Amino acid sequence: MKTRLRTTSTLLVPAFILMSSPALAQAADPDWNVRLKRLEEANARLQAEVQALREQAAAQAAAPVPAPSPQTTPAAASAPDDLMLAAAPVAASAPVPRQTIGLSPAYSRAILEHTEGVNDRTLIQLRARRDGQLDNTVTVSGRVVVIGDFHHSNRANKFGYLMRHPTGNNQRTFDTQEITVNSAQLAFTFNPHPDFTGYVEMLYDPEQSFGAGTLTALTRNQVQVRKAYMLWGNLAKRPIYAAAGKLDVPFGLQDSVSPFSNSSVWHAFAPLAYGGLLGYYDGSLSLRGMAVVGGAQFRSANMPVDGTAVPSKLNNFAIDGSYTVRISPDTSFMAGASYLRGSAYCQPYPVQHFGACSVAVPAWSVYGRLDAGRLRLIGELSRTTRIWPGTRVPDPNNPLSLFPASRVSAFTVGARYRPKLVDGLRVSAEYSKFIPGAVGSPWHRQDQLTLGLAQQLGETIELFGEYVRVKGFVPLNFLSGGNFPDGSTWSDQDAKSRVVVVGVKAGF
Repeated sequence: MKTRLRTTSTLLVPAFILMSSPALAQAADPDWNVRLKRLEEANARLQAEVQALREQAAAQAAAPVPAPSPQTTPAAASAPDDLMLAAAPVAASAPVPRQTIGLSPAYSRAILEHTEGVNDRTLIQLRARRDGQLDNTVTVSGRVVVIGDFHHSNRANKFGYLMRHPTGNNQRTFDTQEITVNSAQLAFTFNPHPDFTGYVEMLYDPEQSFGAGTLTALTRNQVQVRKAYMLWGNLAKRPIYAAAGKLDVPFGLQDSVSPFSNSSVWHAFAPLAYGGLLGYYDGSLSLRGMAVVGGAQFRSANMPVDGTAVPSKLNNFAIDGSYTVRISPDTSFMAGASYLRGSAYCQPYPVQHFGACSVAVPAWSVYGRLDAGRLRLIGELSRTTRIWPGTRVPDPNNPLSLFPASRVSAFTVGARYRPKLVDGLRVSAEYSKFIPGAVGSPWHRQDQLTLGLAQQLGETIELFGEYVRVKGFVPLNFLSGGNFPDGSTWSDQDAKSRVVVVGVKAGF
C-alpha cells in the first residue's frame, strides 16, 4: 500500500506543475489543451484511488481484533465470589505491559478485607499472580474503614461487642456513641522474581489496638507492620508453595458473612504469629502446615518456653487441610479441618493476655462453606483438647471455685444472600458463640447475633450497616477473677449489649 501511495504522489507532482502553469505547458507542446485535459482526467482518477486507499487503511486500523477467549482455571472459579478475584482472568496470548508501580483494585480488596480470606492470604496472592492481577513490579494497596456507631448496655461500663476494646477505658455508663476511624491499611506486594512474592502490610487500628488508655491516647494511635513475609510459589508451574515471616496461622476458617463484624470464632481462635509455612494447592485440595515460634505470639497462639512466654523456640505448629467440590458451574462446597499445638488458652489463674503458660493446650477446628449461586452458607466449630487452667479458681473459700475448669470452644453459623433487586447488594445473618467456662459460671459464654446489609459501589468502595446483639460480658484478661480484692470477677452473664453500626470501606 505504501508503494502505491508513493507512485501516486510522484504522478501528482508534474500534473500539479503543468496545471498551475499553462504558459509553460503551451511552450513545451502546442496542443497543450488536449494534454491538460488528459492530465486533469488522470489526476481525478488518481485522487479517487488515493482516497479509496486511505479509507481502506482507516477501516483496517479501526476494525476490532478478536481477543482469544479467557481461560478461567478451576482454582480461580473456586475463589470466594465476592472477593472478585476471578472476575477478570487474563488471556494467555494477551501479554500485559509490566509497570514498576501499579494498582490492582480487585486484588487489594481481597487482600485487605478483614472478614473473608482471613488466613488464606498466601493463596489469594498465588492465584492473583497466576491470573495476571499482580503483573506490576510493586502493587500498592490501601483501605480506610470509617464508622459511626451507637451502643447500649444494661450494665454500666460493660459492653460485650468485641470489635471495640478495651471497653472499660472507652465506653462509659449505659450508652455510648462515636464517629471514628476503625482502621487504615497500606500494603505493598512486590515481585522480585517469577517464583517469589513479597508482602508488607501496615495497619492503624485505634479501636482494636492492645495499647493502654483511651481512644485518643498515643499508645493506641500507632501504626504497626501487621503482616510481613516472603512467599515462594508459582501455581502455573507447581502446586507447592512456602512462606516465612509474620503471617496468619492456617487454623480454621475464621471468616464471617457479615460486612464488618468478625465472628466470635475469629476473636477466640484466629492466630497471627512468626513462623514458616509449607503448602500444597491444586484447585481442589489444599494442605498447609506451619512451624510457629513458641511463647506468646501476636494473636491466639501461646506455647510454654521453659516456663516463660518468651518467643525463643520453634516449638509450636499448626496443620490444616480442606477440599472443594464443584457441584455445578455456580455451586461449590468446601470442607476442612485444622489442628493447633499451642492455643491461647493455657494461662493459669489469674488470666492475663500474653502471660506465661505452664502447659500446652492444643485446639482443633472443623469448618465448611457452601456457595450456591447468590447464596453463601458457612459453619465452623473450634475447641481446645484440654481444660483452660485459668478457669479454675484456686481459693477454696471463694464461691467462684465451685465452678470446675472448662475446655474452650466457639462456633459460627451464617448465611449471606445477593438479591437480584439491586446489583451489589448483600444481606446477611450470623450467629456465633464463645464458651470458655462451665455452665453457671459468670464467664460461661458470650454470644453474638449480627444482621448485616452492604452495598458494593464498584470495586473500591462499600457502604454497610449492622445490628448486633451481644449476650454476656467475658473479657479475656482476668476472665475468672483475680483483679479485685475480694476475688470476684468482672465477667457477667446477665450483661447485654445492643449495637448499631454504619460505615464505609474505601480503598484502591
